[in-house]
Amino acid sequence: MGSVLRHIHIVGKSENISRQSDILLKILKNSSLFISRKDFDGFKKIFHRFLQVKGPSVDWPKINRPPEESIQPYEKIRAKGLPDNITACLNKLAVVKLNGGLGTSMGCKGPKSLISVRNENTFLDLTVQQIEHLNKTFSADVPLVLMNSFNTDEETKKILQKYKHHRVNIHTFNQSRYPRINKESLLPIASNMGMSGENAEAWYPPGHGDIYASFYNSGLLDKLIAEGKEYIFVSNIDNLGATVDLFILQHLMSQPADRRCEFIMEVTDKTRADVKGGTLIQYEDHLRLLEIAQVPKAHVDEFKSVTKFKIFNTNNLWISLPAIKRLHEKNAMDLEIIVNPKTLDGGLNVIQLETAVGAAIKSFDNALGVNVPRSRFLPVKTSSDLLLVMSNLYSLDAGSLTMSKKREFPTTPHVKLGSSFTKVQEFLARFENIPDMLELDHLTVSGDVTFGKNVSLKGTVIIIANHGDRIDIPAGAMLENKIVSGNLRILDH
Repeated sequence: MGSVLRHIHIVGKSENISRQSDILLKILKNSSLFISRKDFDGFKKIFHRFLQVKGPSVDWPKINRPPEESIQPYEKIRAKGLPDNITACLNKLAVVKLNGGLGTSMGCKGPKSLISVRNENTFLDLTVQQIEHLNKTFSADVPLVLMNSFNTDEETKKILQKYKHHRVNIHTFNQSRYPRINKESLLPIASNMGMSGENAEAWYPPGHGDIYASFYNSGLLDKLIAEGKEYIFVSNIDNLGATVDLFILQHLMSQPADRRCEFIMEVTDKTRADVKGGTLIQYEDHLRLLEIAQVPKAHVDEFKSVTKFKIFNTNNLWISLPAIKRLHEKNAMDLEIIVNPKTLDGGLNVIQLETAVGAAIKSFDNALGVNVPRSRFLPVKTSSDLLLVMSNLYSLDAGSLTMSKKREFPTTPHVKLGSSFTKVQEFLARFENIPDMLELDHLTVSGDVTFGKNVSLKGTVIIIANHGDRIDIPAGAMLENKIVSGNLRILDH
């Protein structure tokens, strides 16, 4: 009887949310009705699936390591050499950057892609420079496509004016806009379609797995196919290592037509810093992405193990455009739902239903993982990451960052900056210029610490200013394998 009541309750909620969604739609009287109808159709579909699926989305005993041939070492792909006609290959490619995120976690307003990361260049500047360099070098026409969200679209479009005379065609499309749901009632918290006032927190972009539907609905997918594009290279705009790789492109283009690889996921070896990253598994005879959110609680430690799951997803993906079109039209992409709980400023508990772009790997034919060098994964998520990419560890050439040849070890130092450095403006104010870090292995900084000009950091350096204390590292200081604590003030007189 209890299960029957529960079923009636759930069905009731599903009908209720359907009714409330229709009411919200009726409020819309402007030209955005069509897009919103597609958004709501997508939302209803994901919500309906969310109600049906109970418990973890994977059966742990069924998880196997992927077969050897399903994850190729990058060296093997590179050994095949470059295409005979690089221009012809590039002309079949479009680059898609996921540009839906804000810079709030780094204390910045507006799109994250507009944060300056190197020599006054933003993430977007560097992306445009990379693609323009490719187009000029090989007389090619690789377009840049930005997947924006309602959070980033307006400001991004304003800034795109500055690239008008660059040799790169730039297109944009928008992610869907879904309503956040009250965790208890499972009803949308939005009172109308507005984005301000009480509705400011009522909407969210539903994760990058939304790319397939949004890309298709925008008409851009068909437009690119009509222009002769066959593949897209998708990556996060804050991953500065995600540049077009001609060897991977050649591997895709050189496959026989009947064995065409429709999806490549770039993976790289897991370190202790990457234990939460999604990994590739073999599940029911398919290559599949396993995210930490899908792992039953009892197996989370096993999932984080560097020995059992040795690789993780960089979110650099190469995907066939005709295959996206085919799978979307057949409704054949079954992306696992990620339930993301949030607490809003007023204390209300809500949930967001999201999907991940890499989760579609199981739906594509002849999908493959490629184990790439760590240099292709250089995300800037925090000010600690920002310090690395601003330093002399990397040199900048045509928008691409490469590890300096002067560094003896190819590994990146481990940098951990404290909460005083979280916001970009505060971070920049604490460095008169970026220290020399060519010989650094590990840096930990905590508390009220500033750095003078031309400081050099080597080996392991730990600087801790306790509460109420301040440490000013003097100009020209060289710290090698040092722990600095206490109070050190340098005052102008």
